[in-house]
Amino acid sequence: MRSYGQFSHIMMKLDQIDEEILHHLSRDGRMPNTELADRVGLSPSACLRRVTALERGGAIKGYRAVLDPVVTGGGFTAYVAVALNDHTKTSQEAFERAVARAAAVRECHNVTGTVEYLLRVEVADLAAFKAFHTDLLGTLPQVHGLTTYVVMGSPKDMRA
Repeated sequence: MRSYGQFSHIMMKLDQIDEEILHHLSRDGRMPNTELADRVGLSPSACLRRVTALERGGAIKGYRAVLDPVVTGGGFTAYVAVALNDHTKTSQEAFERAVARAAAVRECHNVTGTVEYLLRVEVADLAAFKAFHTDLLGTLPQVHGLTTYVVMGSPKDMRA
């Protein structure tokens, strides 16, 4: 058995069947319980009990629709590495509040290395990205440096 993450200060022990359930649900969160049960070799009631336990234990944080960014107006994707000029908690919290309000920021990760944050930004096009870059990131007093990586394609993307 492997342990994944901390949930309310306890480690959740997952066996092979739990891992199979998570594998299938991470690819299709709308899979009917009867189909899931068949794939992992359980009765539907036993499978549902396991899924419920995985949800309660925090291994399954939720379910959501995967949107097509081109169809929904976010056809331009970039990753932005953000260096802060001040490494205090106050500075980090102010930056995090600002990006939390920005709809274009789809993900914000506090990372180790030469920068403090990595953002995934989705907007309609290059002009919209320039406006976001100038009007939001360019106005934040905590920001010391920005490096942008434009996504040209995503041959593998496992985000659900």
